Amino acid sequence: MKKKLLVALVLAGVALSGLDSIAQEKSKAATELNELVGKVRTKIQAKKTTEADLSDELKQFDTLLAEHKSEKTDDVAQILVMKAMLYREIIKDEAKGDAAMAQLQKDFPDTKTAKSIVAQEEGRKLNAKLAVGTKFPDFAVKDVAGKPLSVANYKGKVVLVDFWATWCGPCVGELPNVLKAYEKHHPKGFEIIGISLDQDEKKLTAFTKEKNMPWQQFFDGQGWKNALAAKYGIQSIPATYLLDGEGKIIGKNLRGEALEEAVTKALTKT
Repeated sequence: MKKKLLVALVLAGVALSGLDSIAQEKSKAATELNELVGKVRTKIQAKKTTEADLSDELKQFDTLLAEHKSEKTDDVAQILVMKAMLYREIIKDEAKGDAAMAQLQKDFPDTKTAKSIVAQEEGRKLNAKLAVGTKFPDFAVKDVAGKPLSVANYKGKVVLVDFWATWCGPCVGELPNVLKAYEKHHPKGFEIIGISLDQDEKKLTAFTKEKNMPWQQFFDGQGWKNALAAKYGIQSIPATYLLDGEGKIIGKNLRGEALEEAVTKALTKT
């Protein structure tokens, strides 16, 4: 499930939870952008996703920016965001996507859009560094019960850091495998840290109780703006990191038997 700021979802026709619907905006820039996004979406649905396929639309992004260059608003800033994410998520040209993001921060520094992007870009860069073999950067927060929560508290344990939500179909679908691994290996030193992107705490606590998920959960009610999800640049869920006793990443996004095998192997080394 894609994150709200991955504007490629708009391009693909999926509503973003954290941004106002462009179709509902009143400004001329927003209306024109909405029309352009519609054209891009049509091409994507027709599997026309190369830079050459989208050359006309890319030129239109620049035309819109030129026409509204004196308007330092979030509506105009969104034009650059859309262009950047089109390059990154559809065309797969990171360099040109990064250039558009840099232009956003240079030309629209005082907009909410740019300020939000700065924080998310930092998380994105961190996420790119979270490779197997690297140390998982720790955090210090309170869980839903108000107890301290950090990776350091589980030093010497094999830990699965699980970014998830009760509304996430793939997360719930994978839960039986996670529960099976926990029930089998918890007595041997396997722990789980849940980081919930839910917005309803009562729903979360009821769900974890019903599913018998006794491990600690971090919840701040911010959905995709979850502080830890932002910190680690989480772009989709479920997102999981399996850590050894020293907090080093030994597996990412393990599913089913792959999780079972990795936990078993890790525990034999502790």
